[in-house]
Amino acid sequence: MTDFAARRTMMVDTQVRPNDVTKFTVIEAMLTIPREDFVPAARRAVAYSGENLDIGNGRVLLEPRTLAKMVDALDIQPNELVLDLGCGLGYSAAVIARMAEAVVAIEDDDDLVAEAETRLAEAGVFNAAVLSARLTDGAPDQGPYDVVMIEGAVEDVPETIVDQLKEGGRIAALFVEGKLGVVRLGYKLNDRINWRYAFNANAPLLPGFTRERGFSL
Repeated sequence: MTDFAARRTMMVDTQVRPNDVTKFTVIEAMLTIPREDFVPAARRAVAYSGENLDIGNGRVLLEPRTLAKMVDALDIQPNELVLDLGCGLGYSAAVIARMAEAVVAIEDDDDLVAEAETRLAEAGVFNAAVLSARLTDGAPDQGPYDVVMIEGAVEDVPETIVDQLKEGGRIAALFVEGKLGVVRLGYKLNDRINWRYAFNANAPLLPGFTRERGFSL
């Protein structure tokens, strides 16, 4: 029988702590949430691998290092509301929910939404709601949000999402730049996002988060 608790500890000791993730809340969440319960049954054995994990429907579960570093950089507080875009089967929402007051998680596939809701409930996570919507639409009726987390790569972040972030709020996104992926942390000031480099990582491009292409003759 697989000892998932031991694998969880090894994940934190080899993939999280060595990558400058120092906040106790992040480490505690990743030691506590059973990652194997948020992947398809056939992928449970590789749930703790150090790579992005295909979970179907065009989604991946971000590798532990990337997710941990993004959450660590966002410095989520116990009184904050978080928008989690592209939550897959709910693992990221479960992790974030241990730090935040509440999480609104978004998926654009009804089957994923239903599955994520079930898995979160079974894990005893009751301060995270999963809604069905286009990722680029977010959930404006539940906002504005203190923090926005995007679970995949983007070329651009649309204004519809920027508008849902509170003034002074933070957002983490993984930008595709040529063959590189760059995670940036953004702060909203005067209705604009000021981005700064955080670290390098890679993930598949999320639908809808592409940059508009201009016409050329």
